[in-house]
Amino acid sequence: MEEGRGTDKGEMKHQQENTVDWRGRPSNPKKHGGMSAAAFVLGLQAFEIMGIAAVGNNLITYLINEMHFSLSKSANIVTNFVGTIFLLALLGGYLSDSHLGCFWTIILFGFVELSGFILLSVQAHLPQLKPAKCNMLTDGDMCEEAKGFKALIFFVALYLVALGSGCVKPNMIAHGADQFNLQTNPSHSKKLSTYFNAAYFAFSMGELTALSVLVWIQTHAGMDVGFGVSAAAMAMGLIVVVSGTLYYRNKPPRGSIFTPIAQVFVAAMLKRKQINPELMINRDQNQAESGNVVQTQRFRFLDKACIKVEDGSNTKESPWRLCSVTQVEQVKILISVIPIFACTIVFNTVLAQLQTFSVQQGSAMDTQLTKSFHIPPASLQSIPYIILIFLVPLYDKFFVPFARKITGHESGISPLQRIGSGLFLSTFSMIAAALMEKKRRDSASGSGEIISIFWITPQFLIFGLSEMLTAVGLIEFFYKQSLQRMQAFLMAMTYCSYSFGFYLSSVLVSLVNKITSSSSKGGWLSDNDLNKDRLDLFYWLLAVISFLNFLNYLFWARWHSHNSSASPTIQNEADGMGLNHYILTKHSKDVVDENIP
Repeated sequence: MEEGRGTDKGEMKHQQENTVDWRGRPSNPKKHGGMSAAAFVLGLQAFEIMGIAAVGNNLITYLINEMHFSLSKSANIVTNFVGTIFLLALLGGYLSDSHLGCFWTIILFGFVELSGFILLSVQAHLPQLKPAKCNMLTDGDMCEEAKGFKALIFFVALYLVALGSGCVKPNMIAHGADQFNLQTNPSHSKKLSTYFNAAYFAFSMGELTALSVLVWIQTHAGMDVGFGVSAAAMAMGLIVVVSGTLYYRNKPPRGSIFTPIAQVFVAAMLKRKQINPELMINRDQNQAESGNVVQTQRFRFLDKACIKVEDGSNTKESPWRLCSVTQVEQVKILISVIPIFACTIVFNTVLAQLQTFSVQQGSAMDTQLTKSFHIPPASLQSIPYIILIFLVPLYDKFFVPFARKITGHESGISPLQRIGSGLFLSTFSMIAAALMEKKRRDSASGSGEIISIFWITPQFLIFGLSEMLTAVGLIEFFYKQSLQRMQAFLMAMTYCSYSFGFYLSSVLVSLVNKITSSSSKGGWLSDNDLNKDRLDLFYWLLAVISFLNFLNYLFWARWHSHNSSASPTIQNEADGMGLNHYILTKHSKDVVDENIP
């Protein structure tokens, strides 16, 4: 006996395209969505990253010179701050998918971030909220470190920025991507790939402006003015995103995103003693018109959540005891992307060095460009973005169409291939950093020569190329997973990788100092003087770790490709399917796929 509960095709299509305008009315494809609507979100992304990058990339200088923290403590404050931003992205993703929706999450936490910038500017401007002025290079031991109320005000302001930015970031990407309807308009799939590249272009423009103009303002007009400009940039971003309100297609929240996941694990555990059923795909032509969900062979212990226990009664089982095939497959997808996510953590540990120790490297080099102009060390990170604002459009305009003809992939190369290429390049960024630091240290300690700051360019340039490949590849990979109602949360997971990477950086710094220290001298990174530290050896350690991480990624990428070959991989293959037509059969008993509650 076989049972299959059909769903009207038109009704299912309406459910899949359940997007609304700002008033909650069904969206109109002719008026809402598309690249024109996504452009407003790109504007917010450029302004938001402009504000946050100007703070984060030059924060270590402010912590040392104004707040009088030590080098290692300042580096840890910066990495913990950035790590917290990306960890809080999970909160933003959850609130968006479950309760608020992308747009309102952006607006609410955008104003939280703005308030943090304003408070930072006030704290930097008022002398009574900072320690007395002191030169950390000449009088380091005599300088008073910020404590008590002064430190409290600073950290409250800093973590208001972290809370706001963390909750805004994943929703910017998801809200922009939501403007493309992959189910009814196949051409939007290519446009979505273009959007992800455009998002990175907006990111690069924001970073470049922050690292050149805003950092120059911080250096010459003061950090209080610099923080104020960051607040103005965030305010402009909010104005831009609100201006597009009439053009957005919004995906409304549908309740807790964790409940269906928890139901699968609970149901599988309660039925752990059941025998796994034989799986069969119903290929009836009538059902094929609506589509079929393909059941995979990975994590088969979860399939027990689909087993319907027939006791002769017509009582419907609790959703905590009987789950749909769709539910189970989505949980499998979520589990299978975790190793890919984990492999990007070391990549972001490398990024942490470019925002902390590499800035200090620049401070110890000759920053003079002309007789009257000196390059702010924090502006060094603008080097890759200068290249990338030209490279990203060329990548999307020429490389993607060329590669598409060879591979047949809509993005030119697959997201997994793009991530792997970036991880491989990140190793060479650390090799370049180690070689340069050895040259700088030997010159300073030997002949006393201070080499030009341009020697530091290669490590930033290589990592910029690496980040373009890895960051965009990871976002595209996660967004195109067949996980209904979880796009913002998946975007948050990509940012969470940044968080873990920056936290790992803090752990590595402390661990390396502890292991390499002795009774007669400190560790590799224990001194405030880079000429006495062994930063070059620390960079070599990161190069080795990065290469081992790349090899680990190759294993998991191959595993994911092999185990996902039978499953739908993007939304127009999954959300466009009639997910209620898969029949799970155990001997003579049939288990019908129910609707996800």
